[in-house]
Amino acid sequence: MKKLILIAVAMLLAVSLPEFVSAQKYSSLDKSPADIAYFRPGGRNSQPVAKVIYSRPQKKGRKMIGAKEPFGKIWRVGANESAEIKFYRDVTFGDKSIKAGTYTLYAIPNEDKWTVIINSKIDTWGAYSYDQSKDVARVDVNVEKPSKEIEAFSIAFDGDGAGNGKMYMAWENYQVAVPIK
Repeated sequence: MKKLILIAVAMLLAVSLPEFVSAQKYSSLDKSPADIAYFRPGGRNSQPVAKVIYSRPQKKGRKMIGAKEPFGKIWRVGANESAEIKFYRDVTFGDKSIKAGTYTLYAIPNEDKWTVIINSKIDTWGAYSYDQSKDVARVDVNVEKPSKEIEAFSIAFDGDGAGNGKMYMAWENYQVAVPIK
């Protein structure tokens, strides 16, 4: 009898398990997919200096910087969750000393310069709970025009093997570069 009950339970599980698994809900692809940019000055296998986790909104025919993301207003740098930057060691970001750690990355875009902000309040969505009193550094950088229009907001690094480089942020016809040492 015990064997019969075990066989019945096993058959019931075998029939219902596929239904349970297929009933799971998975979200569709985000309209502003998440991405990661690493600063590894010595190449792919070297120790990182910095890492940025951010979402990549796309222009899709719209005017973004100066319109949807207004000039002179705090911006989360990307979309969705506020971008986070992790420094694996103490660095100079622009002309400001930053201790190793994880921070939120914001910007105030303007037509000719952006103020790039490192803030200690992490795990935030958007810039809705931005708290200026938590700013660790503010760095003003001049706007450059990229060689071609950038459809999806992008962050990239370049640098030398000594750990000196730049963090680039670009979207549409706007590009800024923050020196990192």
